[in-house]
Amino acid sequence: MPNRTSRMRVSGFGSAVLLALLSAGRGLAAEFDCIIEPSKTVDVRAASEGLIEKIWVDRGDLVKKGQVLVSLDSGVEHAATEAARYRSTMQGKIRTGESRVEFATTKYKRREKLAGQSFISLHDRDEALTEKRLAETELLEARDDRRLAELEYRRLSEQLRLRTIESPVDGVVVDRLLSAGELADNRDLRKPILRLADIGTLYVEVLMSLDAFGKLKAGEKVEVFPEAPIGGRYTATVRVIDRVLDAASGTFGVRLELANADLKLPAGIKCRASFPAISGGAGGPSSSFSRQEGKSAAPTPSRNPMQ
Repeated sequence: MPNRTSRMRVSGFGSAVLLALLSAGRGLAAEFDCIIEPSKTVDVRAASEGLIEKIWVDRGDLVKKGQVLVSLDSGVEHAATEAARYRSTMQGKIRTGESRVEFATTKYKRREKLAGQSFISLHDRDEALTEKRLAETELLEARDDRRLAELEYRRLSEQLRLRTIESPVDGVVVDRLLSAGELADNRDLRKPILRLADIGTLYVEVLMSLDAFGKLKAGEKVEVFPEAPIGGRYTATVRVIDRVLDAASGTFGVRLELANADLKLPAGIKCRASFPAISGGAGGPSSSFSRQEGKSAAPTPSRNPMQ
């Protein structure tokens, strides 16, 4: 009888522990499988056709927004831009026009005075007035030509700038498809020079079961746990909640936004997303990897043969 009583006490204690664990599990955040992806993939092409002079990066290199990636041969463009710059600073025609206007104005004033005293005919006065107006028109044309030269210099400068290709994103070079010496053709959309992935901001794509729909809102914070060997704990923000559900699988998609300013976290890895706003009962299928947080798993209570 003492042994039977002892076994019953052990059985009662194990059942209490199991019930306590189950009750605590109901308050835990639900976890769902997810995958970390780059926020965008960019095919880098030349804006104008040209011979590739140098490619400054290679596959796997980290790049920052505004960093020079490719330089195209631009000898002709440099020469044209320099000529346009010189034309935009020329002063000869304008100074000549100003001198003519000054002379014609003085001449007209004298003729006007003489005509008022009847020393010359009105025809001579009108001729001086016409010369003055023609000189003013020529000066205006000279100033217009200089303004057009300045605009042409700006246009050629922009064309020259396009001969240097800069990175549009913070990310990594995924592939390099052309090399120095090859022709970069902006009309060939099948073969870019480089392919970049923006990993400065990562998207975490989560597939959730239907019973979780309506239990989270955009802007909520979610913990993301990448699979081994990356590991770690990261905080992401809910950005997109799909409004079109998949009836066949009984799931819907959620997109999280994860800041990755230091570019340390890679893309293309599996993860688990923990949603505090959803109870543990709504969690998705078990993950294919285990997340270790320095705690040993609790042993599964053994069933008492006497029960």
